[in-house]
Amino acid sequence: MEKRLLLAIGLSLLVLLTWSAWVSKTQPVDNKAVISQAATQTATAVIPEKPVTTSIAKTATPPTLLAIKRHNLEIFFDEAHAAINKVVFQGEREHTFPLQYGFLTDDGSLKYVKSASNPESIIFVAQDGAKKLTKTFTFSNSSNSITLQIKIQNISSSPLAINFPLLLGILDLSGQNPQARYQDVFLVTTEKSSHLSVAKMFHAEKVKVLGFRDQYFCLLAEPPDATYGAFIKKLDNNTSEVGLESPMINLAPGAQIGHLFQIYVGPQDLKTLNAINPSWAGIIYFGTFDIISQVLLQGLQFLYNIFHSWGWAIVVLSILVYLILYPLSVKQMRSMKEMQAIQPKVEALRKLYKDNPQKMNKEIMELYKLHKVNPFGGCLPLLLQMPIFFALYNALMRSISLRGAKFLWIQDLSEPDRLFTLPVTLPILGNEFNILPIVMALGMFFQQKITATSGSGAAAEQQKMMLIIMPIMFGLIFYRMPSGLVLYWLINSMLMLVFQLRMSRTK
Repeated sequence: MEKRLLLAIGLSLLVLLTWSAWVSKTQPVDNKAVISQAATQTATAVIPEKPVTTSIAKTATPPTLLAIKRHNLEIFFDEAHAAINKVVFQGEREHTFPLQYGFLTDDGSLKYVKSASNPESIIFVAQDGAKKLTKTFTFSNSSNSITLQIKIQNISSSPLAINFPLLLGILDLSGQNPQARYQDVFLVTTEKSSHLSVAKMFHAEKVKVLGFRDQYFCLLAEPPDATYGAFIKKLDNNTSEVGLESPMINLAPGAQIGHLFQIYVGPQDLKTLNAINPSWAGIIYFGTFDIISQVLLQGLQFLYNIFHSWGWAIVVLSILVYLILYPLSVKQMRSMKEMQAIQPKVEALRKLYKDNPQKMNKEIMELYKLHKVNPFGGCLPLLLQMPIFFALYNALMRSISLRGAKFLWIQDLSEPDRLFTLPVTLPILGNEFNILPIVMALGMFFQQKITATSGSGAAAEQQKMMLIIMPIMFGLIFYRMPSGLVLYWLINSMLMLVFQLRMSRTK
């Protein structure tokens, strides 16, 4: 029973990893990427049910970029559109967070120029025959937060219907973007918060916070009030845009109106986001087992504060989880030994009633009941491990704290351990030699070896096959996983191996 469950879990892991790899691949990149405005051109006091956009083709000429350095990041502005083209997070591992047209406020027809710039702010101005727009980006001295002030003045002699649409950015969903699989949209309305797919059209009203993220970094924008709506618009198979839209306002001749947006562009770090605005911390989300992931990360952070090493924190966490499940492990081992003891009787019943499966199953269950054996007793500890495993997988894949964390020869616990690089590229394995999955597979082989039951016939042959197939399959599944996750599973497996060795020597 346990080996069948282990096989099912292995196949589930294989499906999970295959799906994760597949969803990051879409059709080839379409070079006709566009930018658009999410606003209507009629005077109305309500947000339309669906965003009406006016798209323009991206020009072939590369934009003129202005770089602003702030602490550990560099912001590149597209001067002509007064928009953020990309943000580069510097450090040991540089990361580019592309926006293309971040915080665009029109359809791209206006030509902006920089009117002023200093280390604390940058101002852009544009005007046509009807209006003058001023955009001021002010940077925080202590965090990655930005204040965006947009002012619109009616310089015509007629009333002007105007609004404040804000395109947060254009996301690349193509298979050529390694971050595509990690992207999603975070939305907080007056009613609820949610995480949305960037590949589906969406519209909402009464928005309090809107943002999107990749694997480690994110962008968040808070409009001045809840009259704003939010939209996700899929431009083609490879690109989607995310933005805010506002109700239309009538602006009298000579009048001026302005709105203030609070923005964050930085790492998905819980402590940092809580310090700026607790409502923004909801962007940190780890999927189905989010609560378990959050608890594990808090536990790892606590252990890191003690040992000052994320690797040792994972090792100690593995030991703690093992100790918590130890009573169930003892019960599992006793159940397995009892199963082994009555296995000859089970085989005899299989032979006796081989032509009557219903009678055979009934007699086997009666035998289990007579000897007080639970055939599922050995499965519970393994089943309880799986939510922890998947939660830790997502936590390690997305936690900015573990990005680049070193341990022994491992350079990054969020990536495979890469003991050394091979001179050739092998199928499935690639050109990296990862020692942890190999050690784990060997440990799994010996663990099954000492728990194998003696016997003959088809069941014995099947057991011999599983003894070889299971370690190889799990070794391949774990080969490209984060080394921190493999380390966790390896420590847990080694503890189980020692425990089983001790139990096998007791009568």
